[in-house]
Amino acid sequence: MESKRRSAVLAGAVLSFLLIAAALAEEWPGYERLTREQTLGRLMEAGTGIPLLSGKNFSGLDLSGIDFRRANLSASVFNKATLSGAKLDGCNLTVSFLEGANLSEASLTHATLFSAQLAGAVLTGADLTGARLIGDLSRVDLSRARLVQMNAAPDMKNQSMGLMRTNMVNAKVRSADMSGSDFSRADLSFSDFTDTRMIGTKLIRTNFSGALLAGADLTGADLRDAILIDADLTNANLSKSNLTGAQLRGVKGLSSARRPDTLGLDE
Repeated sequence: MESKRRSAVLAGAVLSFLLIAAALAEEWPGYERLTREQTLGRLMEAGTGIPLLSGKNFSGLDLSGIDFRRANLSASVFNKATLSGAKLDGCNLTVSFLEGANLSEASLTHATLFSAQLAGAVLTGADLTGARLIGDLSRVDLSRARLVQMNAAPDMKNQSMGLMRTNMVNAKVRSADMSGSDFSRADLSFSDFTDTRMIGTKLIRTNFSGALLAGADLTGADLRDAILIDADLTNANLSKSNLTGAQLRGVKGLSSARRPDTLGLDE
């Protein structure tokens, strides 16, 4: 009797797995579904060449720690996949889907994330140094992430389909480092940038409406024409920053911010 019960339980578990796998495959028709083992095999086959893994379905897989460096992963699906500690340096992730993916401590230096979908993804401690980014990062967790020397600004010479810009609304970016990057015209509204470094960051026409910038270091940042309506700048460092033309209606904590040599503030 016990043996039959165990067999029934095992059969049920197998059936559930098959149903989930079928659902994931059906969700992205035309995308080849790969397992972790198949993925490792494809990467090994590439040898010293560029691994070609575009248009694949990796959704829900555990891909933690895998070395994808320089791989072409464009138009692939990583929704809810685990990529913690993965090496994605120099990867092409153009038009890829990483919604709800776990990329904590992953390395994405100099990766291309043009028109990437990362809504709800976890990138705590991730390194995106030098990455090219235009995409949806709403509700992402970028706490302690390294976002230095990034280009996250729209290409103003190629806007035939309308303005494509970085969307980082309702995100958590606490204690991150965004120094030396270009986030001009990005929508960073209602996000938490507590204690984040934005030293020398380009933030021209960036939308910080309702954002929390308490303790943020904006030394030398370019905030011309930025929107800071209802933002919180308590104890922020605005030394040598440029707020010429910025919208400051309803800003909180400005009196407590450091402001030596700050431009664009009416005393």
